[in-house]
Amino acid sequence: MRVKSLFMEADEGYGAVAGRLPILLAMIILAVFFLMPIIWSFANSFKPAAEALAHPVALFSKAFSLENYRRLENVGAGWYVYATNSVLIALGTIAFTVAVAVPAGYGFSKFRFPGQTLIFVLVMATMMIPFQSILTPLFLILKFLHLQNSLLGLVLIYTTFQLPFSIFMMRNAFDAIPKALVEAARIDGASQWTLVRRILMPLALPGVATVVMFAFLNSWNEFLAALIFLSDQNKFTLPIMLVNVSSGIYGIIDWGALQAGISLTMIPCIVMFLALQRYYVRGLTAGAVK
Repeated sequence: MRVKSLFMEADEGYGAVAGRLPILLAMIILAVFFLMPIIWSFANSFKPAAEALAHPVALFSKAFSLENYRRLENVGAGWYVYATNSVLIALGTIAFTVAVAVPAGYGFSKFRFPGQTLIFVLVMATMMIPFQSILTPLFLILKFLHLQNSLLGLVLIYTTFQLPFSIFMMRNAFDAIPKALVEAARIDGASQWTLVRRILMPLALPGVATVVMFAFLNSWNEFLAALIFLSDQNKFTLPIMLVNVSSGIYGIIDWGALQAGISLTMIPCIVMFLALQRYYVRGLTAGAVK
């Protein structure tokens, strides 16, 4: 009987594996499909210029060269200037977004005040306003504040458009924290600041990580606002540099330099995702199940 049960368990195990095999194959194919452009860009960025334009195209080169990255130094003010601007804008957007979204989300979640639902609905409704439709008012506001053609002005623009989603995420993150924990801390004499700092913030960390990731990705990759609100070439960002490289000179596109620029732009996004991905799903699903 023992041997028979072992055979039955083995058959069930093989059946489970066989049932999952099509799903695993489909996932592998999709992974290859999405990873190939990234691998292709990185591989081409380290090819000599002649090989980057060679036909037929080879995925990997026998020669390793940083020539494409060196040519990016001659694009405008240099890729390092644009990368520095992008980093400063991304960090500023993250700081302002977290500083506003966390207390706002906490207030909407844990306090009750007149017009709370209406205010929250109005905040969420701003996500439906197309960014392109208010470019002129935003330009005039920045000009009035003397923030036109400044990185700080661009940070404020990105923060404004990031806040509705971030407040929504943080409200859900605080809603997911059991009320019993809050009541127990208050019974033990914890002040409001201690309650937030030692209990609520550690538990709401996945939501904060999600807000940080979205704020970084949106500000890092955004092109149109940077192109419109910045006029000084020394203040341009990496997306503007990529457009300039892709436009070419007299219609001739430097594909090797373009792939190098794409690789430089992708690296921080990949690092950010790998660093925060364990919080990402928990942050998105916070408050979904009561």
